[in-house]
Amino acid sequence: MATAAGSRYRWTICALLFYATTLNYLDRQILSILAPILQRDYGWTEAQYGYVITSFQIAYGISMALFGRLIDALGTRAGYALSVAVWGLSSLSHTLWSSPAGFAASRFGLGLGEAGNFPAAIKTVGEVFPQDRRSFATGVFNSGSNVGAIIAPALVPWLTARFGWRSCFRVTAALGAVWLVLWLAAYDRRCHPPPARQAAAARNAGWRDILPRRELWGLVLARFLTDPVWWFLLYWTPKFLVSRTGIDLQKLALPLVAIYLAADAGSLFGGWLSSALMRHGIEAVRARKFAMLAGAVMVTPLALVPHVSSLPLLVVLIGSAAAGHQGWAANIYTLVSDYFQPREVASVIGMCGSAASASGAAAATAIGLILAWTHSYQLIFAGSSVAYLAALAALHAITRRRQVAETRSHRL
Repeated sequence: MATAAGSRYRWTICALLFYATTLNYLDRQILSILAPILQRDYGWTEAQYGYVITSFQIAYGISMALFGRLIDALGTRAGYALSVAVWGLSSLSHTLWSSPAGFAASRFGLGLGEAGNFPAAIKTVGEVFPQDRRSFATGVFNSGSNVGAIIAPALVPWLTARFGWRSCFRVTAALGAVWLVLWLAAYDRRCHPPPARQAAAARNAGWRDILPRRELWGLVLARFLTDPVWWFLLYWTPKFLVSRTGIDLQKLALPLVAIYLAADAGSLFGGWLSSALMRHGIEAVRARKFAMLAGAVMVTPLALVPHVSSLPLLVVLIGSAAAGHQGWAANIYTLVSDYFQPREVASVIGMCGSAASASGAAAATAIGLILAWTHSYQLIFAGSSVAYLAALAALHAITRRRQVAETRSHRL
C-alpha cells in the first residue's frame, strides 16, 4: 500500500478508536452526573451508589481477560464490534430502572461490553502503527476518555432537563450503532492477518506461556495500584465538587470540562514525550518509564485537595492529577506492545485490566463505606497522591532485567 494511503488508513482507524473510547467514557460518566438526581429522587444512599459502581467494576474485571483472549482469537474487527454492541444494548437497558438493583444489573452488562475497548484498541494500534509512533497514537485515542468526560457534564444536564434522564442512555446507544457501521466499513481486512491465522497464533500463545513473564506481573501490579485512582476521579469528582463548593449541577459543566481538557493535554503530552525521547535515541522502555514518572509526579498534588475550598484551585489540583494519569496511561498501555508479541497484546491487556478492575471494584465499595462512616475524603486523596510513584517503583523493580520482545513494526 502506498505510504500516503497507509497513513490515511492508520489515522482513519485511530479516529474510530478515539470515537469508541469517547463513547466508552461518556457512557461511564453519565451515572456520576446523574448521581445527585438519583439520590434525591429515588433515595439512593452513598453505600448503594458505591455498590452500583462496584457491579460495573466486577463485570469489567471478569470480562477484560475474556475479551482479551476473544479479540486475539476472533480478530480485531469482529471482537471490537461485539464489544461495542454489548455495551450499547446494556446502556439502553438503564432506561428500564430507577432502583440501585436495576442499575447494578445494567452496569454489570455495561462492564462486560466496555471491557473490550482497550484490548481491541491497543491491539489495533500495534497492528497498524510502527513502534516509534504507537505511544502518540495511543495518546490520541486515549484522549477520547477525557473527551467523553468533557461531553457528559454538558450533554447530560441538558438532555435531562428537556427529555428526562433516560434520554441520556438512549443517545449513547444510538451513537454506538453509528460507530458499528463506520467500523465495519472502514476496517480493511486485507491489511491484517485473517482471523483464522490470528486464532491459531493466539492458541499458540496461551495464558500459560504469558503467565510466567515478569513483565506481565510488573504491569499487573502497576495497573492494580493506579487504576482505582482514575475510577475515583471519574465517578466521585462531580459529587465532591458539589459537596465541597455547593456548586449547582447546571453550573458543573465548566469546571469538569477544564479538568478533562487538562487530562486530554496530559494524554497527548505523555504519548508525545516518550515518542520524542525515542527519536532522540532513548530505548523504548526507558522512554515510556520516564514519561510515566512525569505523570506520577503530576498526581501528587491530590494530597492537598481536602484542604482546599476554592473551586478554581480544586480544578487546578484535580486537573493536574487527571493529566498525570492520562500521560501515565498512554505509556503503560504502549509498554504492552514493547514487551509482548502482537498476538499476545490483547490477552495481556485483558489480564492487566482484570486485575485493575478487581482493585477498582474493591476501592469503589471502600470509598462508599469510608464516606458513609467518616464523611471525609482526606484518606482517599492522600492514598491516591502517592499511588503512581509506588506503582512505577514496583514496575521498575520487577522488569528492570527484562529483554524487550522482538516485535514487528507493521508499516502499511
